[in-house]
Order: sequence, then structure tokens, then C-alpha cells
Amino acid sequence: MRKTTSLLLALAIGAFAPQPAYAVERLAVGATFSNIFEEGRDGQWRGLGVDVLRLLAARAGDTIRFQLYPWPRAQAMVERAQADILVGPYQSPERLLRFAFLDQPFYRDRLVFYARRDSAPPWQGDLTALKHHRLAVVRGWHYGAQFDRARKLLDVSEVSQLENGLQMLAHGRVELLATNQRNSTALINSLHLDGALTLLCPDITQLDGYLAFPRDPKFSAVRARYNVLFTEMVRSGELARLGARNGVLVPAADTARPAASCADQRG
Repeated sequence: MRKTTSLLLALAIGAFAPQPAYAVERLAVGATFSNIFEEGRDGQWRGLGVDVLRLLAARAGDTIRFQLYPWPRAQAMVERAQADILVGPYQSPERLLRFAFLDQPFYRDRLVFYARRDSAPPWQGDLTALKHHRLAVVRGWHYGAQFDRARKLLDVSEVSQLENGLQMLAHGRVELLATNQRNSTALINSLHLDGALTLLCPDITQLDGYLAFPRDPKFSAVRARYNVLFTEMVRSGELARLGARNGVLVPAADTARPAASCADQRG
């Protein structure tokens, strides 16, 4: 009788004890973002987003797989719950309706204009003053609330990729290209356009990049779990250390490592 009672007690305790979670493979998608989300020619994944997600997945008991797509397609996949995580989107009112963002960002970008060195239009921070100039933007990118408000007044052409916009600018098909400084610097150098193009001051704005999940309710639990783990990464200073290692400005590190001035980072 005593053995039966002990067995029943053990079974009851086991029923309420935390059960080990089964590992789930998470698919993280995005476009090539310099120092954030990149696949090298050797097939190795690199960047701050890759480092952060590998740590979060391991601590959540998951495995992680990465895939590159054109940026609009990557967004659509997460919106339709065909992928688990979107790497690097900025927030906007429209995107907040499409995605479930983590509470805190993992990097910060400087949104800027590039122009040709020999014919840069005057730029002092007033977008409406550019209404008679030809601008290019990258399709699917968000440039901040100020740009959204002024856009209807501007002569804007959309390009499918950043490289296309840089080539259009270099060949005089547009006068200004709106982009972010982080993505543009290495690409301008690789295209040997650094002697032809220049970064204009001041910045259009600065925007933070996030990890985002589908809004489908079945992703609520994993989003909450990753949110807790990521918040701890920020508080411990681990995110700041990863940002420094990848050469990426991290919001949590602003007080310790302020952003360089626009003039110091001309492309």
C-alpha cells in the first residue's frame, strides 16, 4: 500500500512539474543588411542579427535557420506566418499592424542622402526644399515619419535594390538617393563609387531596427519568450558588446559610445 501511495504521489508531482520543451526550428528571413544579416561566399552567416538570434534561439531551446530574400518578399513571408522572424525592420505605423515587434530594438541606423560630388543639391534638413529635385528610394524601405509626410510633394523614383539606386545616382538619372549609411558605405566602396558620390549632412533621421514576429496568435508565446531573453541581453550589456564586435551602433550603448558626426562618416 505504501509503495502504491508513493507511486501515485510521484506521478502527481510529475504531472505538474515543468516539462522539457521540444526544440523548434525557427526560420529567420531578411534581405542582405551590411553587418546585420549577411551570408558570405563561404556560406557562413554573419552580422549582429545573426549573433543575437543564435543566442536567443539557443537559450529558448530552439534551433535557427536563416534565409535571404528580396526585402518585400521577406516581409510578406513573416506577415503570412510563412517564416518565424523578420530581421531588422524599422517600425512604422503600417508595420505595427503587420508584425509583432520585440519591445526593444537591436541596432540604430542613420538615414541619409547621397549625391554626386560634382553636383550635390543644397540640403539643410528641409525635405520640402527638395521638391524640384529627382530623388530615389529603395522599394519597401521606411524612411521615417518626416519623409512620409513630405513624400507626396517630392519627385521620387523607387528602385528594387540599393545597388540600382547608387548606379542611377552615379549616372545622373537622379540627383539624390535616400538610404542608410551603414548599408551604403561598403557597397559604394565595392562599386568603386567612393570618388563620385558623397554623403550629405545633416541626417534625414535616425531609426531603430528590430526583430519582428508574425501577428498570428500562435506566435504569441515564442515572441514573449524571445522578448524576455532579449531584454536580459540588453540589460546585461551583452547586446552592446555584440554591437561593438560587429561595428554596429546599438541604442543601449548610446551613452557609452555616441554616434559619430555626419561629417566624420562621409561615404
